[in-house]
Amino acid sequence: MTGDVARRHLVGELVSRLSAEDLDRRERGRLLVRLAGLVGSGARAAGTRAAISGRWLSDTVTEIAPHLPVRDLLTLREHHGGLSGDELADALVTTASRATAAIGAAGGALAAAEMAAPPTLLAAPVQLAAETLAVVAVELKLVAELHVVYGRAPVGTRSQVATAYLMSWAGKRGIDLRGGGPSLSTVLGTAARQQLRSRLVRRLGRNVTTLAPFLAGAVAGAELNRRETRSLGEKLLTDLRRGR
Repeated sequence: MTGDVARRHLVGELVSRLSAEDLDRRERGRLLVRLAGLVGSGARAAGTRAAISGRWLSDTVTEIAPHLPVRDLLTLREHHGGLSGDELADALVTTASRATAAIGAAGGALAAAEMAAPPTLLAAPVQLAAETLAVVAVELKLVAELHVVYGRAPVGTRSQVATAYLMSWAGKRGIDLRGGGPSLSTVLGTAARQQLRSRLVRRLGRNVTTLAPFLAGAVAGAELNRRETRSLGEKLLTDLRRGR
C-alpha cells in the first residue's frame, strides 16, 4: 500500500472501533488520540485549507463508509435483549446518542489536557476532524441499522449501499427505493458531494464546543453530540415509520 492508502485504511479501522458501543473511557480516549495523529498527517498531505474546508473530511468519510460494520436484525435483537420493531429502534438511537456523547466527552478531556502544552498550528482542526469522523461513523452505523430494523436496508454493492446511507445521513431522510429520497441510484456527483461536505462542515463547526477551557469542553461536547445524534435518529424514525 502507498502511504496515503495505508493511512486511510488505518483511519477506517480506528473509526470502526470507535463506533463500538462497549468501549470504556480510557480506550475511547486512546483511540481518539491515535485517530487524531492519522488525521493530522492526512490533513497535512492534503493541505490545511482542504482539511478545514471539509474536502479531505468528505473524501475520507466516503472512503470508510462502505467498511463500517452493520449488524443484521438477528444480531441487533440479541444485542438488545430481544427487542424488536419500534422498541429496538428507540434503543439504537439511545445507544448511539450515548456513544457520540462519550466521544464528545473524550474530545473535551483531550483538549483540557493539551492546554498545559504549547498547541501546534493544526492541533484544534485536527482534533475536531478526528472527533467528527468518529461521531459520523457512529451516526452512519445508526442510519444503516435503523433501516435494517424497518426492513428498508437496500440491496446492492457495498459502495452503492454506503452511498445511499451517506445521503440519508446528509439529508436526515430515510432511503426510499420507490423514489423521493436517497436511493441506490444516487451517485456522489457534484451536487451530492456538496451536500455531504456542507453537512460535515456544519457538524465539524458544532464540535468546536469541545475546545472550551478545562473540562467544560467535555461536558459541552458530550451534550451537543447526544442532542445531535438523537435529533438525527428521531427524524429518521419519523420517516421510516411513515413508510411502513
